[in-house]
Amino acid sequence: MSYSQDYTGQQRYILTDLVRSFALLGIVLVNVAYFAYPGDITYHAGGLNSSIDYAAYSLVNTLFLFKSYTLFSFMFGVGLAHQMLSAERRRISFKASYFKRMAALLALGMLHVTFAFYGDILIVYALLGMLLYLFRNKNQKKLVRTGCVLVGLQVLVAVVFASGLYSLEARAPEQYIMTLAEMERQRSITAPIYASGDFSEVVQQRWRDWISVLLFALPLQGPGVLGFFLFGLAAVRAGVLSNVQATLWENARKLYLPFGLLISVLGAYVYSQADNPLSGTSLIGYALLLFAAPFSSLGYIGLVAKWSEGPDNAYKIFFARAGTSTLTAYLLQSLILSLVFCGYGLGFFAKLDALTCVTIALITGLITVAFVSLWRDRFKQGPMEALLRHWTYLGNRQTPR
Repeated sequence: MSYSQDYTGQQRYILTDLVRSFALLGIVLVNVAYFAYPGDITYHAGGLNSSIDYAAYSLVNTLFLFKSYTLFSFMFGVGLAHQMLSAERRRISFKASYFKRMAALLALGMLHVTFAFYGDILIVYALLGMLLYLFRNKNQKKLVRTGCVLVGLQVLVAVVFASGLYSLEARAPEQYIMTLAEMERQRSITAPIYASGDFSEVVQQRWRDWISVLLFALPLQGPGVLGFFLFGLAAVRAGVLSNVQATLWENARKLYLPFGLLISVLGAYVYSQADNPLSGTSLIGYALLLFAAPFSSLGYIGLVAKWSEGPDNAYKIFFARAGTSTLTAYLLQSLILSLVFCGYGLGFFAKLDALTCVTIALITGLITVAFVSLWRDRFKQGPMEALLRHWTYLGNRQTPR
């Protein structure tokens, strides 16, 4: 079955698939820093050796940091809405299939951490996805209002983090220096494991780092993720994803995007120019990037909506087809980058400059997008998508197509 027949027959919208494909490229450009260097300071550990490195680092932060995962979060909410509609059409128990899907996503996330990346987002999606179920019957206005509150809470948490670090630097500089020294000592232990450790050693370190990331990321990014889940659900209820000429998308690209990118430029500058990426100043940049992300992300959807207008062409279909198998592409990206940077692979951990890392990420992103697009040209689903769907509807008499 061709992609055009698929999205026509199954009520897919090319806009959603193009957004997913775009987000895939952004995700890998952001994630590569956490494969290549210690996660708390990334390129500051030795990857910023020239003005070109700083430019590449700042460009990725400006265009993609916090934007790509918000786009994926948005599309997760979209997916929930379509699952609900599919279950209603086929008279299948939505609750049972939904929670089986979250359990399968949780399992895939655990495998992802084990075999590839401590910065996994699937576990967080699975856990917050269980909360999302509680909002399944809320009306559109309630979803948007709650989403705005959650995104605002995310920015507030970032400001509190930044204020706390400012206070520690100003009022207890000795304690702050001791804290940084302890973190440096920990990096001196963990970095060699990624750089030259065998597979089992790296796996153990990944899980230790994942716990640290979860304790930091869940309160800081969790509210925003859930907020964009709700926005995605509301978008399907409003019917704007089927209407690429909707006023929302026009306003998004003409108003939200310029504003979001302007704040992102400022945030990326502050974030990258701070003396220490763990300083209060750096976290102010971080907060600005978080604040800008919703505006920029909606603006990106507006741009993709504009691209979606008019007749289909080969390039549009190629990228949209890749957007139907983003789980496969996401996991494949991590597998490739883990083999490039970990000691049991090519061992380039903490050895390459930022520009080289970004270039590797871009090539990886294009390869994975091309792979899943070509795969979908021959098969009905990506391999991971097929596995997830099989588990989701295991035991049901009728499995959605």
